[in-house]
Amino acid sequence: MYFDFRRLDIYRKVPKDLTQPTLAGALVSIACVLSITFLIVKEFSSFVMPEIQSELIVADPLSTEDRIPVILNITLPELSCDLVGLDIQDQMGRHEVGYVDNIEKTPINHAAGCKFIAAFQISKVPGNFHVSTHAKGAMETAPSMRHKIHTLQFGDVITERNVIDVAGSFNSLAEVDKTSLDPLATHEYFVRIVPTLYQSYQGSTSYSYQYTYAYKSYVPMGGHRAVPAIWFKHDITPITVQYKESRQPLYHFITTVCAIVGGVFTVAGIIDSMFFSASELLKKAQLGKLS
Repeated sequence: MYFDFRRLDIYRKVPKDLTQPTLAGALVSIACVLSITFLIVKEFSSFVMPEIQSELIVADPLSTEDRIPVILNITLPELSCDLVGLDIQDQMGRHEVGYVDNIEKTPINHAAGCKFIAAFQISKVPGNFHVSTHAKGAMETAPSMRHKIHTLQFGDVITERNVIDVAGSFNSLAEVDKTSLDPLATHEYFVRIVPTLYQSYQGSTSYSYQYTYAYKSYVPMGGHRAVPAIWFKHDITPITVQYKESRQPLYHFITTVCAIVGGVFTVAGIIDSMFFSASELLKKAQLGKLS
């Protein structure tokens, strides 16, 4: 016995000569296609770009490391490079005056000022590092500590392309300008360091540190210790911020696309039917056939 397999077709076709095109239907169809295109493009963008999720953990991902790398880039427009130095102290007993490793000094303003860049490490305990003239043999009595900070960053520099989406404070002091204050003022930045872990969906991990800060300045009054300086007093928190990239699975993207296409077509069909029914009623009303 012959069985017609076409009887299983649930998508029966209507002959073209039994369909009726309308202006309203054309407008709805154009709007439908544009809506589907827009929504699919947006969904594809979300699918391609990983989402970044954050959480707080009570742990130090770098517990095996004793020190934190630091990069400091600062300009002192009124202090000669011959006078600028870096001192480092902490509660573990470290006290280095005139730190000289990985230091770069560039004269500016006809050698009257200095661009000072330093790469060093600090211990994971409360302490400070400060830019001053303490390392110079003959102490300057009135050095100008007007300055502009370009970079103060702790730990690795996170280079993942999505790091711009992280609402973090990896370089909170960037472009802080104190060049208009009293040249003899001492500046104190109280820095609170937060360990940060960034995991990409590809498996790479970056370890960095965010920070917040408070600031005050004052003019020292007399005495041998009254020479102004730029202090960065730091402490580290026991809480780690963990950022983790995640990407939607392919089946989720396909399911969403199907939902978009089906949903827009269904809504468009309902709107088209409403317009068509309304136009038919209007025609009947004009011909007096509503009754």
